[in-house]
Amino acid sequence: MPEPAGVRSEPMRRLRPDNEDIADLLERIADLLEAQEANIYRVRAYRAAARTVREAAEPLSAMDAAVGPDALERLPGIGKSIGALVHEYVHTGRAGLLDRLEGQVSPEDLLATVPGIGERLAVRIHRDLGIETLEDLELAAHDGRLERIRRLGPRRVRGIRDAVAGILSRSARRRAQRWRCLEAPGDGAPAAAEPRPTASAILAVDAEYRRRAQAGTLRTIVPRRFNPSGEAWLPILHTERDGWSFTALHSNTARAHELGTTRDWVVIYYELDGHEGQCTVVTQRGGPLRGRRVVRGRESECAESAPGGRPPNAPTPA
Repeated sequence: MPEPAGVRSEPMRRLRPDNEDIADLLERIADLLEAQEANIYRVRAYRAAARTVREAAEPLSAMDAAVGPDALERLPGIGKSIGALVHEYVHTGRAGLLDRLEGQVSPEDLLATVPGIGERLAVRIHRDLGIETLEDLELAAHDGRLERIRRLGPRRVRGIRDAVAGILSRSARRRAQRWRCLEAPGDGAPAAAEPRPTASAILAVDAEYRRRAQAGTLRTIVPRRFNPSGEAWLPILHTERDGWSFTALHSNTARAHELGTTRDWVVIYYELDGHEGQCTVVTQRGGPLRGRRVVRGRESECAESAPGGRPPNAPTPA
């Protein structure tokens, strides 16, 4: 039967979520935040946003496609943070915040974002080669390891290698532009740095998390990775400092398990008005900061954050 005029078949196109799907997502996030004892006002914000979405006269996916996240932010109860989350969900079918709350962040999910790698292939690459990052994937594509994966011939490996190179190149350009800030040339205004919490605020969250995790006063979640028994062992903390919303968890990566640092490394996610990021706090093993808690990549700031001593709850050097 011929299709009606103006209708074009797009069998490969992913169906975008409708308003009910988006509202369910927001309700699910609110439920998890509440169960994990997050700030009550944050919980209420997600529930209010879910009501707004259900009552909206126009599909949010259509609004986002036509105007972008700005259109979503103009709706009652949907600011930059929730607008950015809805935009992510509409375009990818995923929500990073939900993944973190459910303890479901995995290398397979990351590998599956590379063009040419589907979910099944991502599982095989991670399982057979132990690859967890895009940088490791790029190296494996160059040194011949990737071709050991069944049904991955040289031509397909070249395609994956080129795709990863493009992703990493764009990521490097974004990072360079983000931190160039006051060094921007020209007579115009300097580029603004991406907002991020201070190192001292992050270290304070780290100290609170480790203190409460050790005392057993935090909610625990069931991580998907390295947890064959399905045990709820991973403590999670939601807190607010300096206007930022923080989520802290022990690192549950293969590297952390291999080095026995799952109780030392703390991954901290932060968010404010749609600006998101993450960092890892560890105990410095050598150098002038030996024995102190530091934010990886921001060691110089950590050295200045507590002059003359170690941050609260820092372990005594061995």
